[in-house]
Amino acid sequence: MAQYKTVLQEAQDDFVEKRSRFIGYARPVSTEAEALAFIAEKKSKHWDASHNVYAYILRDGGVMRYSDDGEPQGTAGIPVLDVLQKSGVTDVVVVATRYFGGILLGGGGLVRAYSHTASIALQAAGIVTMRECLMLEVLCDYGQYGRAAALVPECGGVMDGTMFEEKVALRFHMTPEDYPGFGKKLADATNGQVKAAETGKKYFEFLE
Repeated sequence: MAQYKTVLQEAQDDFVEKRSRFIGYARPVSTEAEALAFIAEKKSKHWDASHNVYAYILRDGGVMRYSDDGEPQGTAGIPVLDVLQKSGVTDVVVVATRYFGGILLGGGGLVRAYSHTASIALQAAGIVTMRECLMLEVLCDYGQYGRAAALVPECGGVMDGTMFEEKVALRFHMTPEDYPGFGKKLADATNGQVKAAETGKKYFEFLE
């Protein structure tokens, strides 16, 4: 099954460690340009912050980037990237903003603080599994519509839309693994008169 994990939506969370405030932002992205634009947006918003650390991972080209943004080398960007890698997510960017509170955290303290910032940002954004699904369409008579429509969720599919014209057009998606069972039940329910047509493939989210 073709699938990957990412975050559901843009979100943020924050906490205070020894008077330093850490703000974590996470967002799904599909290109490096989107990731860099998000980083620039947060840097502009928090222009007065002590540091705006970031890390991102992309499926396209297997790109992985990070920045310590002035923190001691290895204490900020790498811990954020490490959280992303251990979470198994991709197509995601995290910005960890720090407002220094006057108390030094030390190398180990910084690693823990930035790791926690990335973790709470991911939790706030929600991790989802994106699975490649078949996009399907069924054309049927009005008398066959009720049973055909009921079979979609029954077989693990999700409806995307319905058009009522001379015939009823059901548009939906389901995983390739669920499709054979659906096809058999549809044929049984319509005496082989109705079949599903594949119109493409697309990734859809499945909540963890």
